[in-house]
Amino acid sequence: MSDYVVSLLVRIGVEAFVALSAYLLLVIGRISFGQQAFFVIGGYAAGISTALYGAPLPIGIIVGALAAGLAAALFAGAMARAGGIYFAAGSLARGELARVALLSFHHQVPVGADLTGPAGADGFRGIRALFTSGMSVTAYMVAIWGLLALTFLAIALLLRSRWGEAIRMVGEDETAAAAVGVRVGRVAGLTMVGAGALAGMGGGLFAHYATYLEPGHADVMLGVHSLAYAFIGGLGTPLGPIIGVAFDIGLLESFRFLAGYRMIIFGGLVMALLVLRPRGLLDEVTVHRVTRRLAGRRA
Repeated sequence: MSDYVVSLLVRIGVEAFVALSAYLLLVIGRISFGQQAFFVIGGYAAGISTALYGAPLPIGIIVGALAAGLAAALFAGAMARAGGIYFAAGSLARGELARVALLSFHHQVPVGADLTGPAGADGFRGIRALFTSGMSVTAYMVAIWGLLALTFLAIALLLRSRWGEAIRMVGEDETAAAAVGVRVGRVAGLTMVGAGALAGMGGGLFAHYATYLEPGHADVMLGVHSLAYAFIGGLGTPLGPIIGVAFDIGLLESFRFLAGYRMIIFGGLVMALLVLRPRGLLDEVTVHRVTRRLAGRRA
């Protein structure tokens, strides 16, 4: 497998975590333009734990997810009850707040002969735990996709559980959900925490592959794309956002020869897709139809 294909699969796998993060919020009826905040928080936390304090790579990834989940809990405390344009605006502000805060965040310690750690606008370089651990990039890509598969399975099982029913009820009608005993604030808040942790896991995985992070990685475009992935792939299943990432990145790469025109063409194709399939390729109707056909064949 060529280095180019491996790097492409790593990118798809990493961004799929952010896409699943945005998808979970869509299920509870929240549109977020700010999941990049948790992505970059998780990346910084994971990098600090491995590059500055010598934690093993898996521990660093876990630390990144926990740090992003904690940040999401703080946000959920203020925004769990908000919805519609208010939540969307709050999420956008959150992403910009993270980016601006990182511009002045300095935390460097001596590592060998050099100082390593976040350096404000200069970013955070020297996150090399992947390459000092002896793991190959190909093995890292396989690990990312294995972790993504487990995450997909966990979300799919969650959405089939009683908790998943509560999540969907909150997304469809909060008033009706509250009337039948669903604790809307609790369900929304915990879902936000889980979504933040997923984005933070993606950030930690990315930081150790790229070996650096900078405040620019909290740019709003990552949040917009992560939201678009779910709408492209479909809202009927957690597989939809992963398909959306592959469609987005794969299509952009296939249009690379068109240079500056590829974003225009890509934007037009996505717009046409959303007009024809407003809830994505794998919407609820399609998923239900496929599930019934598979059940019929097994019978």
